[in-house]
Amino acid sequence: MYKIRLFVARNKTTIYNNIIRNIVTLSMLPETHQMLHKTCKDFAEGELKPLATEIDKKHLYPEKQVKKMGELGLMSIAIPENLGGTGLDYLAYAIALEEISRGCASTGLIMSVHNSLYLGPIQKFGDKDQIKKYITPFTTGTKIGCFALSEPGNGSDAGAASTIAKLNGSNYLINGTKSWITNAYESDAIILFATTDKSKKHKGISAFIVDKTTEGLFVGKKEDKLGICGSSTCSLIFEDCKLPKENLLGESGMGFKIAMTTLDAGRIGIAAQALGIAQASLDCAIEYAAKRQAFGSSIIKLQTIQQKIADMSLRLESSRLLTWRAAALKDNNKSYTKEAAMAKLSSSETSTFCAHQCMQILGGMGYVSDMPAERYYRDARITEIYEGTSEIQRLVIAANVIKEYNLN
Repeated sequence: MYKIRLFVARNKTTIYNNIIRNIVTLSMLPETHQMLHKTCKDFAEGELKPLATEIDKKHLYPEKQVKKMGELGLMSIAIPENLGGTGLDYLAYAIALEEISRGCASTGLIMSVHNSLYLGPIQKFGDKDQIKKYITPFTTGTKIGCFALSEPGNGSDAGAASTIAKLNGSNYLINGTKSWITNAYESDAIILFATTDKSKKHKGISAFIVDKTTEGLFVGKKEDKLGICGSSTCSLIFEDCKLPKENLLGESGMGFKIAMTTLDAGRIGIAAQALGIAQASLDCAIEYAAKRQAFGSSIIKLQTIQQKIADMSLRLESSRLLTWRAAALKDNNKSYTKEAAMAKLSSSETSTFCAHQCMQILGGMGYVSDMPAERYYRDARITEIYEGTSEIQRLVIAANVIKEYNLN
């Protein structure tokens, strides 16, 4: 397979001059992004969609497909070429991830967590040695990473980490448990958040890079989930896990800042994943409605069905524009916390809505596993929960809007 990185535009200075205001359709984007979209769409149709049902039913990790995605450059889209990455931007990442998730949402999640939550913080906050050791070998799809923030008692309260990292000479001694960690089972390295100074509360949290083979680190059982079954979700247990000081990411006490910055970018990825599920739901609904005969003609001619299709399409296009705008703001080094939260909230709720309407249009066929509609419904539901629930997104949006009005 040829690599997407062959399409990278050498001169990017004019790409984003007006993109934030003028994004309308894919055809209006730079040629690089259009070619990327086609490549990802073809890959999803040929390599992922035919296997998505089997991946879901058998809870299979799509190892071969992830490696092929690495060959295409999809496992390191926003990483510079000199580090082994593809050298594209976050708009390209959102476009690619939507198409991959359209083919298989589980594979899309693996791609999202690895790109946004693992590679992202190391690229931004890591030193030269950390970048060399934990980015370059992780760009090809043969190694993947994960992000360990959530705990059994603080899923949405990121500033209340009960996992403790105590400095002991030249090492940190880590004890605690992280829960619901995507990619945990297959990962080779972990971005870990732990409290180094309880008295400072969220300012006492630090971030670390942990090799999966580190002594004192144990992986819990794979969770049996409602959806996204091709992606592993496990607990990570740390029992007197000894970690060298040089594995501290950024400075001590920077963990909360690193986590929040990383989640802003990660929410663009989850928004794109949700868009892929929503688009797949719309595709499925239209294809079925065009063939299904009732009352003397195909049901796609019924006004009720057309209203559902209109609502699905409206929400999908609106959410996609929000997602692209957040990505473009990030690429322009503009503040995008509010926009990322809006994109994630809108896209995840759109995903659930479209999957629901798809099942309604399919009727009884939508409820059986012979059709993908019920998988889309199950896969969509988690997009409203991970990387910040819909409730958290609304708090983030409101806080930023109030700040804009200088009411704080």
